[in-house]
Amino acid sequence: MKTNRSLLVYILLSVLTLGLYTLYFWSCFARDMNVVCAGDGRRTRGVLARIIFSVLTFGIYELIWLYTAGDRIRINAHRVGVSVGCTGGGVLAWTILGALIVIGPLVAAYEMMSGLNQLCEAYNQHLFQGANVNVNVNVRA
Repeated sequence: MKTNRSLLVYILLSVLTLGLYTLYFWSCFARDMNVVCAGDGRRTRGVLARIIFSVLTFGIYELIWLYTAGDRIRINAHRVGVSVGCTGGGVLAWTILGALIVIGPLVAAYEMMSGLNQLCEAYNQHLFQGANVNVNVNVRA
């Protein structure tokens, strides 16, 4: 899984593509989160559902999505023994209150990217360790 999500690249590509990269990024983010956090009984919706439900709820679903994504990162990091600074409440606070100082939503995005990067790194290490398992089978005829 990808472990090098960068806020700077996210901002630059989003500006250069007039926001299209933003849609692609969050779609990949949700997909990766669902793979890395499989087994926790949750599912992170993709960007299309996020847009539709956010429009239908006048933006409330966007806040719910951000909170649950941040909280899912925190819960799964604890589950695999990784320390992350991302929490659902923190993401929500940076998104809402931080908007008053303009950069708040970017800080929230950075926290989510960083948290998922750490989870993906743990996931990759686990897969790599599992790939080196030797199995000896003795068959008697």
